[in-house]
Amino acid sequence: MTTHYTRVAQLKTPESFTAHLQSLGVDLPFDAELQHGADSPLAQKYVLGNRVIGNRFCVQPMEGWDGETNGMPSDLTRRRWQHFGASGAKLIWGGEAVAVRHDGRANPNQLMLTADTMRGIAELRACLLDAHRENFGSADDLYIGLQLTHSGRFSKPNDKKKLEPFILYEHPFLNSRYGLPPDEPLMTDAQIDDLLGDFVVAAKRAHELGFDFVDLKHCHGYLGHEFLSAVERDGKYGGSFENRTRFLRELVANVRRDVPGLNIGVRVSAFDLIPFHAGADGRGVPENFSGAYPYAFGGDACNPVQVDLREPMQFLRLLESLQIPLVNITGGSPYYNPHIQRPALFPPSDGYEPPQDPLVDVARMLNATAEFKKHFPQLAIVGTGYSYLQEWLPHVGQYNVRNRRVDFVGLGRMILAYPEMPRDVLEGKSLRTKFICRTFSDCTTGPRNGLVSGCYPLDPFYKTHPEHELLKQAKK
Repeated sequence: MTTHYTRVAQLKTPESFTAHLQSLGVDLPFDAELQHGADSPLAQKYVLGNRVIGNRFCVQPMEGWDGETNGMPSDLTRRRWQHFGASGAKLIWGGEAVAVRHDGRANPNQLMLTADTMRGIAELRACLLDAHRENFGSADDLYIGLQLTHSGRFSKPNDKKKLEPFILYEHPFLNSRYGLPPDEPLMTDAQIDDLLGDFVVAAKRAHELGFDFVDLKHCHGYLGHEFLSAVERDGKYGGSFENRTRFLRELVANVRRDVPGLNIGVRVSAFDLIPFHAGADGRGVPENFSGAYPYAFGGDACNPVQVDLREPMQFLRLLESLQIPLVNITGGSPYYNPHIQRPALFPPSDGYEPPQDPLVDVARMLNATAEFKKHFPQLAIVGTGYSYLQEWLPHVGQYNVRNRRVDFVGLGRMILAYPEMPRDVLEGKSLRTKFICRTFSDCTTGPRNGLVSGCYPLDPFYKTHPEHELLKQAKK
């Protein structure tokens, strides 16, 4: 099914890449020539308050589904964080999502930040710093955060196959898709108030461990993101924009009160679309819905396969008013519309064939990010969706940073396959093409089948990992 889309790896020259983009009607500008050395856009320092972040590459948060059941990291987790440190990127956005308490874990192997796991989380940060110092001499210009989360309706704290959800409202598609009854209990305002305290305690622990900031996660369908679409929820946490952002505002106020020395960032799904599913030919198609669809934050309620950035602009204005300097732009959810934030030629086992050339989705993400940057020039904005660009990733990233369309180029899947990419780009080395992520999606298919996440096709370590054979069987 995927052969009808031109593979990015086939677009060898700026002319062929441009011609393909034009054939798609896609606006995705890039620099034909890469600059290297201290004057290159991607090598520029970024001053954030009284700190200097050494370049414009950012490691995105990625879960490995490979922690211990007690919330501690494993050897696989430590290996991944060592790669983050050795990558050459100077902004580390959270490493991965870390649950603030047990019932908020997205899987039984997700990391937690509790009194019992502080030592393990401290070791992760230390091994990242050690790897960076070993490769680059100093870690003084690194800026490291920790992403704090509660998984909400996607919580699976005890069994990889059993949802134990916390939902804010009855979703017309997601409730039935995940087997929830129409009368599934909603999270109460009192429960939400209690959860605020758990986030603040986790933030305090992160500060004690030396993290520079915490990300108060508002993306990908997890609880923070679901607040933003809770237009039909009653009470103080639903309905109006003010109520739907109350959780964030109170959380920020409480963290600032109890942990005044800790900086705050927010990774937000700044737009969303209606859920998709595999159609008769395997391609993704949107769910059928008549009337207004108000459940997609940043989506057009009258045409929910299109974005509407008015409320997201209001959200970034709120972040600016709260003096939150770090914003990481993503979109949608990998559970119900993965093509919009994780464009891939090859879908994971629970996904669907791309409904259009994935470059269309890359362009939507990067151009929306550029709009946010234009309206909020003082915010430090991280972009998402670059990995699908493959060899053209640094060319597009350089253009966007040089033209102030974004401040940091965020790398997720690419770091799993090719952690040295930032270093190679900055040092003017040729890209190691055999390690470039080709979006095979095995890093997602593995966890969807109860296995650990890793780049099984390209990373020699995971090629020979015992779970690779299990993955092959699962894909059959």
